Amino acid sequence: MFTIDKQAFGAFVAQLRREKGLTQKELARELYVSDKAVSKWETGASIPDTALLVPLAELLGVTVTELLLCRRQVDQAPMDARTVEDVVKTAIAYSDEKARRVWRSCGRWPLWYGLTLLLGAAGLLFGALVNAPVENAGTAVLLGAIFGAWFCFFARQELPRFYDEHVIHGMMDGPFRMNVPGVRFTNRNWPLIVTVGRVWSCAVMAGMPAITLAAHALWPEFWAQCQLAVFLTAMLGGLFVPIYVAGRRFE
Repeated sequence: MFTIDKQAFGAFVAQLRREKGLTQKELARELYVSDKAVSKWETGASIPDTALLVPLAELLGVTVTELLLCRRQVDQAPMDARTVEDVVKTAIAYSDEKARRVWRSCGRWPLWYGLTLLLGAAGLLFGALVNAPVENAGTAVLLGAIFGAWFCFFARQELPRFYDEHVIHGMMDGPFRMNVPGVRFTNRNWPLIVTVGRVWSCAVMAGMPAITLAAHALWPEFWAQCQLAVFLTAMLGGLFVPIYVAGRRFE
């Protein structure tokens, strides 16, 4: 049974809506649906009822064929019936089978994830006992645990075929969102991006409490002034800069 790739459909609808300058609520009002329904379309949780395809396409300024294919047609010449049928079949052929997750083939990463999470928790506990300022480190460990769980267990093994055929600078997978301007996500750079996420998550969980404790013990006044800058550098630059470099090199 063929189905439309919900992730590709959602990304295309979101792109067109933004180009039209519409919010999700405004688009929903024009279609007489809830803004939650539009949000579900754009996140790939569901697709609209077939009765909404024509008005949705008209509002977004594309044809129904383009909407189903999830891309604009460059050649605007009329298509014969056979071509139309091939286009629709191509769009429907984008499989929406249950994605394979990396926990099936992630090697020892779950072990490293568990060990670094325990190290981070131990560091936070020790910091609390010695009255060290571990609030930022605690936030880092929490974010590292959340992102690490996704990268080590729940990330897709492969991106949908749509990503290899179109230029997409973001990744949407259920509640997970990643947008890196300038980086085209493909199945060539996706495994490396996942590895970068794993390394960053484990390093943050184990490293931030240790750095906080050492800096507080050796340079308390200096650390009090610069800890926020170190935290932001580690949390933002430490993840997105390597992803940008790896993604650009292997896209």
